[in-house]
Amino acid sequence: MSFPFTAVVGMDDLRLALLLNAVSPAVGGVLVRGEKGTAKSTSVRALAAVLPPVDVVAGCRFGCDPAAPDPACPDGPHEPGAAARTRAARLVELPVGASEDRLVGSLDLERALTEGVKAYEPGLLAAAHRGILYVDEVNLLHDHLVDLLLDAAALGTAYVEREGVSVRHAARFLLVGTMNPEEGELRPQLLDRFGLTVEVAAPRDPDVRAEVVRRRFASDADPAGFAAQWAAEETALAARIAGARARLPRVILSDAALRQVTAVCAAFDVDGLRADLVTARAAIAHAAWCGREEVTEDDVRVAARLALPHRRRRNPFDAPGLDDDTLDEALADSRPDDDSQPPEGGGPDDDGPDGGGDDGGPDPGIGSNTGGSSADTQVKDPLPDDGDGAGGPTTAPRGEGGGHADAAPAPEKAAVAPADPFRTRRLEVPGIGAGAAGRRSRARAERGRVVGSTRPEGSVTKLHLAGTVLAAAPHQRARGRSGPGLLVERDDLRQAVLEGREGNLVLFVVDASGSMGARSRMAAVKGAVLSLLLDAYQRRDKVGLITFRGGEAELALPPTWSVEAAAARLTGLPTGGRTPLAAGLLEAHRTLALERVRDPRRRPLLVAVTDGRATGARGGDHLGEARRAAGLLAAAGVAGVVVDCESGPVRLGLAASLGAALGARTMRLEELGAEALAATVRDARKAA
Repeated sequence: MSFPFTAVVGMDDLRLALLLNAVSPAVGGVLVRGEKGTAKSTSVRALAAVLPPVDVVAGCRFGCDPAAPDPACPDGPHEPGAAARTRAARLVELPVGASEDRLVGSLDLERALTEGVKAYEPGLLAAAHRGILYVDEVNLLHDHLVDLLLDAAALGTAYVEREGVSVRHAARFLLVGTMNPEEGELRPQLLDRFGLTVEVAAPRDPDVRAEVVRRRFASDADPAGFAAQWAAEETALAARIAGARARLPRVILSDAALRQVTAVCAAFDVDGLRADLVTARAAIAHAAWCGREEVTEDDVRVAARLALPHRRRRNPFDAPGLDDDTLDEALADSRPDDDSQPPEGGGPDDDGPDGGGDDGGPDPGIGSNTGGSSADTQVKDPLPDDGDGAGGPTTAPRGEGGGHADAAPAPEKAAVAPADPFRTRRLEVPGIGAGAAGRRSRARAERGRVVGSTRPEGSVTKLHLAGTVLAAAPHQRARGRSGPGLLVERDDLRQAVLEGREGNLVLFVVDASGSMGARSRMAAVKGAVLSLLLDAYQRRDKVGLITFRGGEAELALPPTWSVEAAAARLTGLPTGGRTPLAAGLLEAHRTLALERVRDPRRRPLLVAVTDGRATGARGGDHLGEARRAAGLLAAAGVAGVVVDCESGPVRLGLAASLGAALGARTMRLEELGAEALAATVRDARKAA
């Protein structure tokens, strides 16, 4: 039994966005971003219980409306007046590991070729028709599945095509995706496809948190009794949603209101026109929800706050957001000259229809902060602030390993802001992998160019037509086929072998010691690493960050999909102290060993950014220790690149020595954008 939607506490924008989409699914769905334990999933599941029931054609696997059945329904055509039944609106969940066939449905190619039967098994898009499709951790879903999902949501139709056999069916649903930004962002192009977005966080008020826990305990102790306490409110909310849906076609978007919508979108410089369409639809839905039949300025304001923040991101390091002053100024500038009246009704903070006080319905601005893990709120540690360090280069005294063991360490400096990022060449792991699809290294994949054929181990998902014909042709006489045509049997079918690109684990090992502390050089180093992080984001890589300085190495960011988190830690990284190079490499070896267990198919690429010096607090062969640590990585078959940050007229070539020990090519910092980089790295470690 789901937690009652009206019983939840806090999260005003979340509930309002869900309700606007419940009133008008044409708004385009909701993307819920926030820390773990904030009841994102609980709120979505609770919404399904208050949606109006739907009438469907009896026996139709695609949920056709008996009043207007889909003429192209694979189970149709349905005759007018066909038997119907009423069922609750469905909540369908799409797991992160779902395949394309699981999402859009599958065609049985074997029966299509051998029996001439078009056998289609519906997927989750068909099950979600006229209901809710919920994708938890949508940012971890593969890009091509997100594209398919959003295309179906925008078009209201799902397509399945396999080797010339095609099926389509209606797929109109309320799309809700949730994500934790710490685990990686969606690409801006995919963000734009979600209608509304909401940022959620656990409340900091102890009284509110206590009420959350109190209600959760009550629900866990007696789910049926707790639901009964809120039954009246749930019924009232369901009736209000149904009333708003009926009112929606009558709502008028005047030219003045449309002018305000377009003015706001232009003021925030969003790309394309999807923002204007979504904002207008959301404003109309908000007016219907508030009981009005004409869009007001307040409706436009509420819609813009939900529809525009995520569309302002131009690169992966931009944080979503909306400036209220700019919004108010744009609305004021577009207001008609004779508009001296205050907006009708009210927004989510008023006590009118939108506040839920007049009709007995709940406040649409009240959201949820309950759920199975609502108390597990993560409090993020603040990162070091960017600051200006002391001017002038600072390096450790030079010894056998690049500095005297007992020399005084260079003082720590404040963080230096990185230089502007630039476009880097692609770094590749040699060989052919089989990891998750991406855009970096060559790999066997489910999508890509055809490089051959093989016997299928299970059902055929990508038919190699030429291979199938060649396998069947020699047996036609034995099968009694003497005329035109080809008799194909199960053993003749061949699966296409595809080669595409995979995403890798790019582990950065960054020297932050005193020898790197010159302001201009550290800014350039950070700018180069930031450029490589941007490249990793575009190529769908997992990233990790190890830094070393002083007396130890630190795993500043465990391997993650969030390049934003890596960029934040890099920007706030201070410098100074000795250079424990061996410790940094040993930490990289330990991290990659753990990741090999967690994600064995994802191949690593080590990027060491250093001048190659090695110093320590006590005497010893620090450079020799670093080389031995590098040998461990080489023995493990880790592909790597060493970015040499040494500068000045006299150079020791220590980074090149480190590269040789790693079995990796070494390149100068200024060569990262050079044309020869891709070929240089592609040739690295060919012996492996």
